Amino acid sequence: MTILLYILSVIGAIIALFLLLALVTKKDFRIEKQIVIDKPKAEVFNYLKLIKNQEKYSVWVMKDPDVKIVYSGTDGTVGFISSWTSDDKNVGIGAQEIIKLAEGESMDVEVRFKKPFEATNYAHTDVTAISATQTKVSNVFTGKQKFPLNVMNLFMDKLIGKDMLQNLVNMKNNVEGQ
Repeated sequence: MTILLYILSVIGAIIALFLLLALVTKKDFRIEKQIVIDKPKAEVFNYLKLIKNQEKYSVWVMKDPDVKIVYSGTDGTVGFISSWTSDDKNVGIGAQEIIKLAEGESMDVEVRFKKPFEATNYAHTDVTAISATQTKVSNVFTGKQKFPLNVMNLFMDKLIGKDMLQNLVNMKNNVEGQ
């Protein structure tokens, strides 16, 4: 009986520690990644504003060659929606919509996940000319997690930061290869 009580006490302490950590962890997260692309700003922006181009550089899209993607609207304009369905749990089901566009400067996208979890997050991308032939691309991904799942925010950069950076590297290779 003492062993059972000890095991229950340890489990209770772990749960209490988890909940305490969730209490002191922010509910919002923000991840930013940047890259320099050796092409003029207008050329870089015109490539990245087209959501369909993500099929060529997004690691999440490329994880499932059988992903079903449906597009609606005019690509590269506010209101354009890309919806995806995949049996791969790393891709899941969701949609993204261009919600704001400052032509040649920035783009905001709302990302709505349905599976494997429900969430609405935001991606903001800025392009800045460093010179006539170099452009800095900054991608910021933000969102909120409800208590107690906000503990995941402590690991969010490790969970998706590497993929965000790989997306930028893939984009760079595609744009510079044109």
